[in-house]
Amino acid sequence: QIQLAESGGGKAPPGGSLRLACVTSGYTFTTYAVGWFRQAPGKEREFVATIGGRGGNIYYGESVKGRFSISRDNAKATAYLQMNNLKPEDTGLYYCAKGLFGSGNILAHAYDSWGPGTQVTVSA
Repeated sequence: QIQLAESGGGKAPPGGSLRLACVTSGYTFTTYAVGWFRQAPGKEREFVATIGGRGGNIYYGESVKGRFSISRDNAKATAYLQMNNLKPEDTGLYYCAKGLFGSGNILAHAYDSWGPGTQVTVSA
């Protein structure tokens, strides 16, 4: 059974940092991309970042470029999202997802398994 579980969310002040982790199980981690998405209350789900199965094909959403960094540890079947210089508009529920393919993709329909999400709140 494929499972993904996010952790590391919480509250941070503007300008602060958080590191999210996505622990996976039930599939060959290196074969598939991992993506991060987020959803704020009343807004549509937004692409944040993606990384290919072997660590290439990295893409970021425009609003997080230069502040967020995605990585993966294939030995631990875990992906990470390092978030720096956080802004209030980064607040939302952050999800990680398993890609349908090995290459990273910015579209949500290119992912077939999702974690339950972890809440990130950026507030003074």
